[in-house]
Amino acid sequence: MSDPRYTPLRERHEALGASFTDFGGWQMPVRYTSDLAEHHAVRKSAGIFDISHMAEFTIRGAGAADYLDYALAGRLSALAVGKAKYSLLLAETGGIIDDVIVYRLQDDDFLIISNAGNRDAVREALSARTGSYDVSVVDVSDDYALIAVQGPNAEAILAATHGINEVSVPWAEQKYYAWATATYAGKPLLLARTGYTGEDGFELLVAAEDATSLWDAALAAGEPHGLVPAGLAARDTLRLEAGMPLYGHELSLDTKPAQAGLGRVVVTTKENFVGKDGVDAAADAAVLVGLEASGKRAGRAGYAVVSEDGAVLGEITSGALSPTLGHPIAMAYVTPSSAEEGTAVFLDVRGTRIPATVTALPFYRRTK
Repeated sequence: MSDPRYTPLRERHEALGASFTDFGGWQMPVRYTSDLAEHHAVRKSAGIFDISHMAEFTIRGAGAADYLDYALAGRLSALAVGKAKYSLLLAETGGIIDDVIVYRLQDDDFLIISNAGNRDAVREALSARTGSYDVSVVDVSDDYALIAVQGPNAEAILAATHGINEVSVPWAEQKYYAWATATYAGKPLLLARTGYTGEDGFELLVAAEDATSLWDAALAAGEPHGLVPAGLAARDTLRLEAGMPLYGHELSLDTKPAQAGLGRVVVTTKENFVGKDGVDAAADAAVLVGLEASGKRAGRAGYAVVSEDGAVLGEITSGALSPTLGHPIAMAYVTPSSAEEGTAVFLDVRGTRIPATVTALPFYRRTK
């Protein structure tokens, strides 16, 4: 068994009293004070997250765009410089190896950010697909740290953060799923207006050796704006409310994109891409839905979804008592015949059947 890994911000988390948990082989802060307080801070003001466990890959060369069209499910050659795009890395079977975000830095220069637990699988798949393309794939994960500032006050906080200089796009003009360049400590800093919380916010790719300094500077700038450190527990309830899938829960090698509501990500009109021949799901394959219930007892991952007569209809993949909405929510894979919005089902919560209703995702959407 390999030793646990820690991010460059380990000492800061320990000093803040964080509780740690294993996540993809990394020891990550699960909370600092209270899951609820951290969740509500992101919805109402802002939270700062260490997401340095995520993996980063550079894709460079004259054939980079064509290569990515083949290696990934989307049409990345159409992505404009300065923009980012959500995409899927598929197996030949059409199952999902990982979901990723791709940033086009230059015409022939892309950055891919993938999930921590899938770093090896992503690196191996990307490297195996280079073929005759004029492209290099380099794992640069250990060179960088990734810090997310999320919430309504994120822009104001980062604009006031000491040390962030030479921002290429004015803060107010930076668009969602786009990025800007800046410098921090005299080195390149990537400012991506992306996130995993359902709120406005940024993800900052910084040189690993400067992560502690940037974390401290952002916390100092955020003090008047209600910024708090937030852990994985809050990140999970935030992304669940926003209906965002998590690999290992809603996504897996056994999941086809259309089952997860991600059919739109796959450009089937491309001449060829890995997974094209296997991407179609069977007509009776389970599909991902949202579920809402009343009361305070939430269904958790692995709990069954059943009909009134007790027949198993599917299984919950993620569930929680929503801090924002105040009632239980869940995502689950259910039979297509049970997937229509408004369908009444039951959650088997440790032997007790809890009434629930199939609902559209996301559960929460920010208003501005």
